[in-house]
Amino acid sequence: MKNIRDLIQKALELQQSGLSEGQIADELNVSRETATWLLAHSPKGDVTQAPKDIYVNWSSIGRSSRRLGLMSSALCDLVFGCLENPGTDIEVVVGVALSGVPIASLIADELNAELSVFQSNKQSSGGSGGMLSQNFSRVSGKKCIIVDDVVTTGSTIKEVISILKSKKAIPTAIGVLIDKKGFDSIEGVPVCSLLRVSRVDKIE
Repeated sequence: MKNIRDLIQKALELQQSGLSEGQIADELNVSRETATWLLAHSPKGDVTQAPKDIYVNWSSIGRSSRRLGLMSSALCDLVFGCLENPGTDIEVVVGVALSGVPIASLIADELNAELSVFQSNKQSSGGSGGMLSQNFSRVSGKKCIIVDDVVTTGSTIKEVISILKSKKAIPTAIGVLIDKKGFDSIEGVPVCSLLRVSRVDKIE
């Protein structure tokens, strides 16, 4: 996608294929607010100002298992550098569905750790109420790292941390390919990102 019109068209195509706004936001690596704006944008020109967001397309990595493996290995190395205790034995890697799962799987293999998958409830209007899949590793009482492709608002990661803590698991670090907000930590858990993007017109 080269411009905003391409992005709007892609959002509309995803909606027509049955995806919810939350799923579209996840697929396009944008915030839910941006997905809503894209879907509401009139072909004749919408006067509503677009949300302040950054579109990320990492499909050139995702479509190649070799590139994805190299990227995951780099992220794994980075996460170990973020740990308070570098000697920590990571027992479970928690991948955030959908795009975080293949990365988490590769990292789990490299660490000889178990794999758990968090499924966010993107179908609901609130986008909350996610769960850990029962088809993968249990996390109770185990040291975990959380892996996702892109962190935008941090709300999904907060939900994962809350669920892990409710199961007495210990989230030790968060590994993401791209951090769109510049998080140092989320809920006290350090965020390790390969790339951190910042808007130069936004001062916090």
